[in-house]
Amino acid sequence: QVQLVESGGGLVQTGGSLSLSCEASGRTFSSYQMAWFRQAPGKEREFVAALSRSGSTTAYANSVEGRFTISRDNAKNTVYLRMNSLRPEDTAVYYCAARAALYSLSRNKDSYNYWGQGTQVAVSS
Repeated sequence: QVQLVESGGGLVQTGGSLSLSCEASGRTFSSYQMAWFRQAPGKEREFVAALSRSGSTTAYANSVEGRFTISRDNAKNTVYLRMNSLRPEDTAVYYCAARAALYSLSRNKDSYNYWGQGTQVAVSS
């Protein structure tokens, strides 16, 4: 089992940057695929990015491709989301998620077993 704690959210102007972190408890962090999802008010939780256990394979939503970068440091039990060129439509609560899977990355929120509490990102126009 793993517990996830996000940090790094805040308010930023359009075009600005933010970095989110998600620290995991436990000694088996490297066994988990990691992902970021987000949920805007009145909308469903949507996929943002996912990362393989080793960090060598990534997947991104079309809306963030080229602007966001997901990475991990297994020695620090931490996954990161670097967000550049932020837009007002990126405003949401961002959630870190984990699943114990070997192969294909998943964009489906229902396939992730563990979730953080979320961190708010607000982008002003």
